Amino acid sequence: MYVHSLTVDSERVYKMSGKLNHFDQHGNAVMVDVTDKNVTEREAIATGKIFVCDETYERILTGNMAKGDVLAVAREGIMATKKTSELIPMCHPLMLTKAKVDFEFNEEEKSISATCLVKLSGKTGVEMEALTGVNVALLTIYDMCKAIDKGMVISDVHLVKKSGGKSGDFYFNEEK
Repeated sequence: MYVHSLTVDSERVYKMSGKLNHFDQHGNAVMVDVTDKNVTEREAIATGKIFVCDETYERILTGNMAKGDVLAVAREGIMATKKTSELIPMCHPLMLTKAKVDFEFNEEEKSISATCLVKLSGKTGVEMEALTGVNVALLTIYDMCKAIDKGMVISDVHLVKKSGGKSGDFYFNEEK
């Protein structure tokens, strides 16, 4: 039996927790209490891309993959947005009002970008849901194409935009 033990400087964690509110005064991880937060319209957009070989790119583009329509299946990253709280320990279960996954092809670099938009009216944001949707969409592309291209690379997954809530709006700064 493996037992994990970790010494935590709870005073240091508590001081940091002014920004990181997933920790209590003892340094224990906790789900944030959103009971007293206001319901606001919230939206998040995340993106990422997968780089593939020439053959894979052509087969996805033409719908000629043995397992079927890769992008139609990968669009089911939408389902992942609804399962985020089951995957990420501190995420709240949310009643999403919109989830959408779109794809864009880049012929020059042989990549496919996935973008996930998620919305709700609620007390907590949907950034993790958008990021989960993008990652699962890209992983699905990998899964459906790995028989001919195990060298695919998933890259550049990040939050593009988020709006609503107490912290306000966020826009990704590409020059960072």
